Amino acid sequence: MLLATSLLSLAAQGQQIADGKSPVWRVAPTTPVIAQEEKFSSGPIPLSGTLYLPVSAGKVPAVVAFHSAASATRELAPYRHLKEMLPSLGVAVFLYDRRGSGHSGGTPAHGDYEALADDGIAAERMLAKDPRLDPKRIGFWGLSQGGWLSLLAASRCSDTAFVVSVSGPMTTPDVQMNFAVANILRIKGFPQSEIDAAINARKAVDDFARGQLDRATAQMRLDAVLGRPWFELTYLDRTLNDTSVSSWARAIRHDPLRWLEAVKAPTLILYGADDPWVPVNTSVQALTAKAAQHPNVTVAIVTGADHDMNLSTSLEAQIDPAKLSEQAPDSPEYFALMAAWLTAHGFAHR
Repeated sequence: MLLATSLLSLAAQGQQIADGKSPVWRVAPTTPVIAQEEKFSSGPIPLSGTLYLPVSAGKVPAVVAFHSAASATRELAPYRHLKEMLPSLGVAVFLYDRRGSGHSGGTPAHGDYEALADDGIAAERMLAKDPRLDPKRIGFWGLSQGGWLSLLAASRCSDTAFVVSVSGPMTTPDVQMNFAVANILRIKGFPQSEIDAAINARKAVDDFARGQLDRATAQMRLDAVLGRPWFELTYLDRTLNDTSVSSWARAIRHDPLRWLEAVKAPTLILYGADDPWVPVNTSVQALTAKAAQHPNVTVAIVTGADHDMNLSTSLEAQIDPAKLSEQAPDSPEYFALMAAWLTAHGFAHR
């Protein structure tokens, strides 16, 4: 009889769910969160995002999230943990669609890191006017390319309260991509001789983009590998773009170590120990060499984590651009490090 009664009760509760009503077992969370659509502009570009705001009696800190290159819109998996984790620690989260993507206007700013950083700064300035937020405690979080952008934005915005850079290499983009392409070919099973050929072709393109190699020689070296079975994995175009219009020629001139010199806010830089995309050893060595000049910077390597702070993604999926936006961080160490650091610096609390 008790089982029958319980089943009838569950059936009634199931009907409540089907009817769109709150189930009888649901209780209010300790920290209610408001999700609010926000429109703002970066210069003439209209942008759109969502603010996830913990309900609080006082003003709360906030973080603006910068995108990875492969994940341009607010609803994607790499950013989900921010809105699920940080509001419960008393930190508001702002996720927006990158310019030229989702509900944001404009065209994609390929290689124009300054424009992308300025979009995040525009978001910070918009949030600073919200009476529910503390304008002196708004910072940036970024993943991969977004890790670069979080540092660049902080170097351009003196009001930045903190920075969290995740998987943002401390090398120029060409060094990072040559490291990544070599690993992609290794994972695909190509021998070292083929990897060397691919990297030599990439370096010829890089040298041309930097004005260190003439166009004819660079194109000849590129033509020599066009028929190789791995060419489509190298992130190279088949012909060279004029350096005056090349987004790559613009991008590889950026050096995140120079940006870091201008960042005064507390900064947390996190890397995955098993990241095939980022030269983590090179990055950490560069940061260690300048540690005395940057007492505001904390660096940590997360055990077993990949580029997206994931512990369970296959190598094939890690190097597949189509799958990068599907990978959500799942490393407890990553979550703990970020929460502990934000708490230690007075931004997060329970």
